[in-house]
Amino acid sequence: MTDINLQIPPETEKKMEFLKQALKNLGSAAIAFSGGVDSTFLLKMAHEVLGGHAAAVTAESGSFPKRELEETEAFCKKEGIRQIIFESRELEIPGFAQNPPNRCYLCKKAFLQKIKEIAKENGISFVAEGSNVDDEEDYRPGMQAVAELGIQSPLREAGLTKREIRLLSKKMGLDTWDKPSFACLSSRFPYGEVITKERLAMVERGEQLLQELGFLQYRVRIHGRMARIEVLPEDFPRLLQEETRNQITEKFREYGFAYAAMDLKGYRTGSMNEVL
Repeated sequence: MTDINLQIPPETEKKMEFLKQALKNLGSAAIAFSGGVDSTFLLKMAHEVLGGHAAAVTAESGSFPKRELEETEAFCKKEGIRQIIFESRELEIPGFAQNPPNRCYLCKKAFLQKIKEIAKENGISFVAEGSNVDDEEDYRPGMQAVAELGIQSPLREAGLTKREIRLLSKKMGLDTWDKPSFACLSSRFPYGEVITKERLAMVERGEQLLQELGFLQYRVRIHGRMARIEVLPEDFPRLLQEETRNQITEKFREYGFAYAAMDLKGYRTGSMNEVL
């Protein structure tokens, strides 16, 4: 990610102008804000274009680490953006905890419906979310909910790629420009394996440890009581160092895992979708 050149290509500039006009046309917008690369960039742009008519709406959720919520609060405070936080309670959504292949759809629909209610209560005309054109390449059932509920996807409509969003974020001075990709902790479970608050906490603690050990891109996939650790292939040697292995093994047992294993393919997004 550090190889991004700050020279903005003319085609990307055109996409930016399209984005600004699309946001202006909304008049007011509630931005589904998770603190990731895409939603941070979208929120920043919406605030620049719409000012006080743009608000961030963030879910406090067991599927997202507490540090992520704190980062969203810090960003909104720094930028002077109004933020509305609600408790998502996704484990109470019928069918969600059983983790079917359309789990993301069930969660996204309930999440976006709640944001629509919040927007209506606050006199905000539209709800917007931060998917980009690259998101169309993976299995993302949540996009169905976006379409069904009439949610705006300005970054996708502008044709912006993840790389372009990182490039523009860096030029704008956003700290998230090189933030590693992240997905909700529920995505760490194989389809059909029951999701519980306790097991989500196990995954969160495991990933927090990997972050503290200096890994930048990682996943802790949970299979029963086994943790399947994904890191970038270039980080394999560091993961296999005796001191690191011993620390992970000891701590993961404290968290509730019986075994910790390394995935030989390394980190990749959507590895749980490979069986579909």
